[in-house]
Amino acid sequence: MHPDITSNPIIDRLPAKLKQYIKPQDYERYTAQDHALWRYVMRKNIKHLQHVAHESYLEGLDKTGITIDRIPSMYGMNRILQNIGWAAVAVDGLIPSDAFMEFQAYNTLVIASDIRQLDHIEYTPTPDIIHESAGHAPILANQEYAEYLRRFGQIGSKAISSAFDDELYEAVRELSILKEHPNSSKSSIMDAEEKVSVLQKKITTLSEMTQMRNLHWWTVEYGLIGTLQDYKQYGAGLLSSIGESKWCMRNEVNKIPYTIEAAQQNFDVTKPQPQLFVTPDFAHLNLVLEEFAESLSLRKGGLSGLKKLIESKSLGTIELSTGLQISGIFTKVIEQDNCRNGIAYFQTSGETVLAHRDQQMTGHSRLDHPNGIGSPLGYLKGYNLAIEDMSPKDLAAYDIHEGKRILLEFESGVKVEGRVITGARNIFGKIQTVYFEECLVSYQRELLFTPDMGVYCMAVGKDITSAYAGPADDESFDLINHQVSADSPITLSDQEIKTLELFGRAKYLRTEDTITTDELMKLEKDFLAVNPNNWLLGLEVAEVAVKHNLYNSITSLENHLTHLTNNNKDIKHLITEGLSMIKEDLMFATSEQL
Repeated sequence: MHPDITSNPIIDRLPAKLKQYIKPQDYERYTAQDHALWRYVMRKNIKHLQHVAHESYLEGLDKTGITIDRIPSMYGMNRILQNIGWAAVAVDGLIPSDAFMEFQAYNTLVIASDIRQLDHIEYTPTPDIIHESAGHAPILANQEYAEYLRRFGQIGSKAISSAFDDELYEAVRELSILKEHPNSSKSSIMDAEEKVSVLQKKITTLSEMTQMRNLHWWTVEYGLIGTLQDYKQYGAGLLSSIGESKWCMRNEVNKIPYTIEAAQQNFDVTKPQPQLFVTPDFAHLNLVLEEFAESLSLRKGGLSGLKKLIESKSLGTIELSTGLQISGIFTKVIEQDNCRNGIAYFQTSGETVLAHRDQQMTGHSRLDHPNGIGSPLGYLKGYNLAIEDMSPKDLAAYDIHEGKRILLEFESGVKVEGRVITGARNIFGKIQTVYFEECLVSYQRELLFTPDMGVYCMAVGKDITSAYAGPADDESFDLINHQVSADSPITLSDQEIKTLELFGRAKYLRTEDTITTDELMKLEKDFLAVNPNNWLLGLEVAEVAVKHNLYNSITSLENHLTHLTNNNKDIKHLITEGLSMIKEDLMFATSEQL
């Protein structure tokens, strides 16, 4: 982890594979315009959310240390979040879904530390600090919801993805980077959006991870709580988006009771949502999550789970009925209807690890199994007692002895012939592995293992009880492969440099006790000369004037803001509502003084 990152006990216990995504927030990189943008969004959101957000959100703002005036720092948020058992880390933009969810399993909120551009002030599909901190963090103060988020992370991080999921993730990540980099060309953004759109339309079969992402989207990001007639917002995508928060309250946005069926409903990150799901309470979220978890390979295992791992082409784990865990890239399964579990044989390729209770077993590291392992499963032909349940007396009765050459024929038709070296049992006495030398493993006419391949390690189990993404033991594989992207250099024009200087000056004058009319008129003049189209800077100047009761002195600014609202319908409401907020805040402050 980067030395500039301030840690705490919750962050300290994160595994190395998650820490690789953490980066310093680099708080000094935020400009005066960034802070002004944060202030505008927060003031407008909170004013609106007082009427539409779940009560836990507004209560949580204070508990999580998020203020209206300044972009929050990771240090300050962590210091306060610790009180509710959570932490926050800045990460490198959009990270893989399994990593994102596993952070949640460790009670850690991931925050993309970049902030959206002014052109995307109402909504951006890209994770940013407004969405992550102002959207996600406050609602964590509700313990029922926080537990849902943690459990979702535990289960979701084990969901099996598909090779297509990885392709879509890379496309969305590219779009998010381009969308919020000020030097990106419109053509490159359009090309990236088209690529994402094309890929999303290709989705036919939903992987487990895609279904988990859907549930996450319709709850954590865009969830409503209450009844279909009377509901509040709790999803971070709504709470952090001025546009979406208002849009979702309209009748044309269909409201649906939240059930497990939401897992089948895909979403488009580039467009407003046409429907939203309403949960009656936060406890219901956990009920649906538990119901969905029962459908996952994590709990069902079996042939279907093994086939999903093969289709994923990614590192995964199966757990056998003996508790033996096999982690690797699964590449082959021989199906056989004649055996009880439908699985005759499975095979991994490349480095493979055997584990028990999520701990790598001695002598079974990836260095011990560099070329993968394969094994038959199920019962022996003509035997009702599974190998795993055989006692030393049973083995003797079946004439299975160490040092003796034997032939094991399984119900599926797989044959294992070789000299027994030894076997290993778990603490409950179940046989987990048997080793053979001079071994030949075959199925019908196919040779699956030959003596020249060395010692054969047969994994023992009647069935696959669980199948999930990732290794059983994180430390058994080298999972540190993410390179934190360097911050792309941003080229600022002379106009942009001067604009940032004016934002800084406006902030300074706003916080002063008194200013002169000349200082205000100089600020107004410079704004109109340097960047008159930056409506947010115009509002900052107006706020300085209103605060110091000098608004009537800058008629040129008022006329200019009116001109902007008349000539650009996209920002008309932003300017109008911004001026309204400034004047309301002044009236409130005046009444407080009285």
